[in-house]
Amino acid sequence: MKIQTVVKLRRASQIFFFVLFLFLLINTEFQGALDSKETEINLPFPVSIFLEIDPFIALANAISTHTLYRSLIFSLIIIIPTFFLGRFFCGWICPLGSLNHFFGSLKSESKLGKKRIESNRYKKWQTTKYYILIAVLLAALFGSQIAGIVDPISLTVRSFSVAVLPTLNFGLNAILQTLHNSEIKLLQSAGNGLQFVLKNSIMSFKLVHFQQAVFIGLIFVTIMVLNLRITRFWCRALCPLGALLGVFSRWAILGLEKKSTKCSDCNICQLHCQGGDDPKIGLKWRKSECHLCFNCIPSCPDNEMIFTFFPQTQTTVVKPDLKRRKIMTSIAAGALTLPLLRSSTSLNAAPNKNLIRPPGSLDEKHFLERCIRCGECMKVCPNNALHPTFMEAGLEGIWSPILVPQIGYCEPSCVLCGEVCPTGAIWEISQNEKMGVDSAGKSVADPVKLGTAFYDRGRCLPWAMAKPCIVCEEWCPTSPKAIYLQKELVVDSNGKMAEVQRPFVDPERCIGCGACEHACPIQVEPAIQVKSIGESRAKNNQILLKKKA
Repeated sequence: MKIQTVVKLRRASQIFFFVLFLFLLINTEFQGALDSKETEINLPFPVSIFLEIDPFIALANAISTHTLYRSLIFSLIIIIPTFFLGRFFCGWICPLGSLNHFFGSLKSESKLGKKRIESNRYKKWQTTKYYILIAVLLAALFGSQIAGIVDPISLTVRSFSVAVLPTLNFGLNAILQTLHNSEIKLLQSAGNGLQFVLKNSIMSFKLVHFQQAVFIGLIFVTIMVLNLRITRFWCRALCPLGALLGVFSRWAILGLEKKSTKCSDCNICQLHCQGGDDPKIGLKWRKSECHLCFNCIPSCPDNEMIFTFFPQTQTTVVKPDLKRRKIMTSIAAGALTLPLLRSSTSLNAAPNKNLIRPPGSLDEKHFLERCIRCGECMKVCPNNALHPTFMEAGLEGIWSPILVPQIGYCEPSCVLCGEVCPTGAIWEISQNEKMGVDSAGKSVADPVKLGTAFYDRGRCLPWAMAKPCIVCEEWCPTSPKAIYLQKELVVDSNGKMAEVQRPFVDPERCIGCGACEHACPIQVEPAIQVKSIGESRAKNNQILLKKKA
């Protein structure tokens, strides 16, 4: 097969897998009505495929939990071929790698040709990703799952879910609204047609907003812009998954063979090199850095290079050039990560009252061992209730999911967050398990509690202002209701007797879903707020003593 054909196949592969990635991500949402009578609510197909085949996530998760969670075994689909082919995932499949490749290709060759050739030569700073890999895996060994912060698949899913797609949806909605409000029928018709196409392709079922979207979006944009300076900077310098695959590729039987030392010194082979692996004749090719883009072969006018199985390796550097002192520094950094991150907070002594985790979440210690901050649970939540944390869970838990009732509440019949979680940080439970009932609807166990609602009587209309309001009681989804009303006679501002219904919370019935806080008419700071106290997942965060049978 001609090398030009292989290059075209690689481009087609990049396009196919990126489109597949977007398709799965866009469809990570439930486009329908949630029915509490249904026993199961599922997405039409698995949407976490890219995260589940990620070898770095699988390895870090296995190290931090001492187990291999469910479908992460599928990461062998990537690991095994890497031992034979090298870093094919980086050049052919990885969605972030394809994005970096695309933005890097936007540089002008006529103006930046010499600079681009120079920047595409191997640099010592490309070993940084290996030191990051060592530090992150050591942190995982001590129980801190910070791997998801720097994993490329998790980073891409999080960036698109929280920042890119919501921004795109907001802009498209603004355009459609402008067309619909136009008095010109042609524009209105164009708007209707455009809406039909977009709603069935890239636009979300409903407009959503996320906290931390600007911060996460700026990080993603910065990574993309850096490609205009150095081709695939993230992949070369920072990507721990690329480093892991680079280590595996040491034993690959496919490699670059340089037929002779003859070279016209045109440097064209380095102009489009994606890995900075020095394919030029006269230099040693760095096997662990090559992304198998194959751009160097067709560009060589002397035809002195070829990719082949079992190549001669006299001109090949097989393993990364790591320094012992820096390795020891990375080990120390990884070992100190956990005590440093947890020195300012305590998982056991002082749980954060505002840290409300999704239903099915493990206790905080084990949750942080598994959560990779991918944002899948936030994307799938039908009520836009889950958002990335900032410091609510400490620096160690940054960007992990938190329920924000003022924006959205947890639908009692929904268990989608557990379905899409690729690592088991949110356990996959059934709707009946969440509600504590059997298939016949009979109560057989305690429902899953996210927290407990508390009243601020100084802000509550019936309590503080003698004004009628029963919104919270009407919205309470439990049966029997956790919020109940008591009629009381009060004296209003005119000195007249008035009857109001004052609300109370039964902590045994309250599941902390946040519907009452979401619906409260007192804005900015609702009169009723849900706190994590009483959550099912934490034995040390309870307010009610359990009666012994």
